[in-house]
Amino acid sequence: MTTVLIVDDERDMRNLIEMMLNNSNFETFTAASGMEAYDIIVREQIDLVLLDVMMPHEDGFVVCQSIRAMSNVPIIFLTARDANEDKVKGLTLGGDDYIVKPFTVEELLARIRAVLRRTGSRITEIQQKYIVIGPIKLDEISRKVSVNDKSIPLTLKEFELLQLFMKNPGNAYTREQLLERIWDIDYIGGTRTVDTHIKTLRLKLGKEAAAYVQTVWGVGYRFDANE
Repeated sequence: MTTVLIVDDERDMRNLIEMMLNNSNFETFTAASGMEAYDIIVREQIDLVLLDVMMPHEDGFVVCQSIRAMSNVPIIFLTARDANEDKVKGLTLGGDDYIVKPFTVEELLARIRAVLRRTGSRITEIQQKYIVIGPIKLDEISRKVSVNDKSIPLTLKEFELLQLFMKNPGNAYTREQLLERIWDIDYIGGTRTVDTHIKTLRLKLGKEAAAYVQTVWGVGYRFDANE
């Protein structure tokens, strides 16, 4: 059975499209945001994505780019705006088709089937971007971290610090380098903010995992993959 992911921040629209597709023997998944969509794409085998353009936080164009970084699943944009520049932008960013709301169930089904025929065997298995070192598992797609399979809630900067360390094990970074890479280059908080974030990161990781984040005296910090 063909699986379709419906990404739209409006619940009524998601429910309407889901009903249309379920009645036509499609299996459906729904997401109200880009973040929900990424999690589903990682977990499930999705054959096609219906993606609303006008969404808060991350609009459909941004979500399309993020999906394209992990998968070449066909994407059909849904929008209430019949603007030619939007169509061109969507197709340029990796979309496969564009439907203007409101649309009939016949038009929706015809567009879906046409895109699936056109893309054919283009759908490939998604490569999950996991980094695993010792007890620490970092998922670059869903931006989740776990230690010994227990989820660890990290702030954005804590995640980015750990991600940098785990992708470059053994590299020693000065506090100034970490400020430049993780914070804005003109950040005025000083290097103490790095020490504070490292301390909090270690506490959240727990004693076993925290040992991988090592202090290099006189220099800064590094991640030791051989700990």
